[in-house]
Amino acid sequence: MPLTLEDFDYSLPADLIAQFPAPQRAGSRLLRLTGAGLSDHRFADLPQFLHPGDVLVFNDTRVIKARLYGVKASGGKIEALVERVTGEHEALVQMRASHPPRPGSRVCFDAAIGAEVLERRGDLYLLRFAGTSGVLALLERHGHLPLPPYISHADGAQDQARYQTVYAQHPGAVAAPTAGLHFDEAMLAQLRGIGIELAWLTLHVGAGTFQPVRASNLAEHKMHSERYDIPPATVQAIAKARAAGRAVIAVGTTSLRALRAGTGFDLPSGAGETDLFITPGYDFRVVDRLLTNFHLPRSTLLMLVAAFAGVETVRAAYRHAIAQRYRFFSYGDAMLIDRMPR
Repeated sequence: MPLTLEDFDYSLPADLIAQFPAPQRAGSRLLRLTGAGLSDHRFADLPQFLHPGDVLVFNDTRVIKARLYGVKASGGKIEALVERVTGEHEALVQMRASHPPRPGSRVCFDAAIGAEVLERRGDLYLLRFAGTSGVLALLERHGHLPLPPYISHADGAQDQARYQTVYAQHPGAVAAPTAGLHFDEAMLAQLRGIGIELAWLTLHVGAGTFQPVRASNLAEHKMHSERYDIPPATVQAIAKARAAGRAVIAVGTTSLRALRAGTGFDLPSGAGETDLFITPGYDFRVVDRLLTNFHLPRSTLLMLVAAFAGVETVRAAYRHAIAQRYRFFSYGDAMLIDRMPR
């Protein structure tokens, strides 16, 4: 029978939601999922599961300080989350206010940033920011790190460092590609030293990654769109690994989404947009393994992982992780998953 939203629900004790990162990036736990079953490890054990010539594909997006607090001209308080920077002085934002602002009205953030509401686009607002500084520069000076809604503390100095991968390069994400948070410079150097190829792409994670699926019929869900860019060097590294019979490992669901953004089974390079909604039954060809964290119930990310590994395999893994008290979500532990056999 067709899968429904309820097939991706599970009960999670609140105390297993990681509120802070592990003391060291590579100090998390690692749950290994293979055709033979489940095994418990440390993230530092990752190199022992890889072989020379394997390719790890990382998402090098950089999280921007996308959250802003301010007031409308009427004095009413507002909270904004920049979803996407669309130009030097313009951005699409989510806004929370007692009364939604109207096009043509003005808002002020942090007593220093003025902006005009140009138009409304569905649930988002297009804002034009005043002044000579660009949007990214204003956010860097006055914005707040957009921690996920299940993290209860305000962003602090520790989050500025740890809710960002050590290899982040291209600003534009409003959520971290969390599987990459486990890697430190020593781990990357160790992987290079044993002959693992490190490849890069960019997918700017949008706030829609935290939006729950509300339609019980999964076919009715509209996936949010995200920008990606796959360099030719990454396509070449993947082609070389596949020709040599080596594994391609996506670091995170965002890398996997980017690698499956093209049409057909030949991986294209270049930039684009993807609103691909991956559910069980999807035919993966490029990626052999997936490194990922544990995901929210009823989320598109959990559905993607179930499509990759198999629904029953993922259910068993989550039951095991809860019983063994793994830490969940952005600051939590990781899984290394083999693709379900075709």
